[in-house]
Amino acid sequence: MQIYFLIAATLLYLVCAFLPSRKVAPIAALTAGAWLLHGVALWSDVMLPGSLRIGFATMLSSALWISVGAYWLENRNFPLDGLRRIVMPVAALVVALQAGFPGALIATAGRSPMLGWHIAVATLAYSTLTIAAFHAVLMALQESRLHTRSDRPGILATALDQLPALLTMEKLLFRLIAFGFVLLSLTVLSGIVFTEELFGRALKWDHKSVFTLLSWVLFAALLAGRQFRGWRGKTALSFTLAGFATLLLAYVGSRFVMEVVLHRGLA
Repeated sequence: MQIYFLIAATLLYLVCAFLPSRKVAPIAALTAGAWLLHGVALWSDVMLPGSLRIGFATMLSSALWISVGAYWLENRNFPLDGLRRIVMPVAALVVALQAGFPGALIATAGRSPMLGWHIAVATLAYSTLTIAAFHAVLMALQESRLHTRSDRPGILATALDQLPALLTMEKLLFRLIAFGFVLLSLTVLSGIVFTEELFGRALKWDHKSVFTLLSWVLFAALLAGRQFRGWRGKTALSFTLAGFATLLLAYVGSRFVMEVVLHRGLA
């Protein structure tokens, strides 16, 4: 049954991506339906008796599941239709990837309960910063449209014209980054403090640890620069995308290399 949920969620996400902006009610309903189907498929794939199944595709899928939910909630308060044009096709792609790359199993029997919390907080952090990255891309497109405005119609151009003002978008972006940074800090802290209890070994300075800490430093610098130097605009967008790309390398990149390139299970 899981494969049918994945196929249905993929198709609904694609429909949501290309529906005209004027069909607000159908878009909201279809988004909710796709999100629920995606959630059921994700839960049944990851949560197994006595173990967790985690891989690069399931991590991406989890991030996009939370991102779609965040978009759906945000869109009820702010007109963010342009975000739908970016998030929905990517969500459809990662759901399809989940079907093809299910990942590897981590035994949870006899392991510390902290393991589940660590994975959950890490996923939330990654997901929140994923939606922040989508938001940053949308702002970059919005700013570009202001400088190179044309009367040529287009789906994305119309959606960008319906977005809130850039200052409002920037305020939303920094809310997401601040929340994601708190979650990322908890992830790093739990990884340092409980690493031996969680994984049965002392903290290793591998590429995942280094990239995660580098991402933390970039987001910390961005928030400090915003607070004390008033950073905004292209500087804020550059730091956001650099921090997200580094985090992507830490979590998804390492799992992709292990599973797809080296054909090995989780370390």
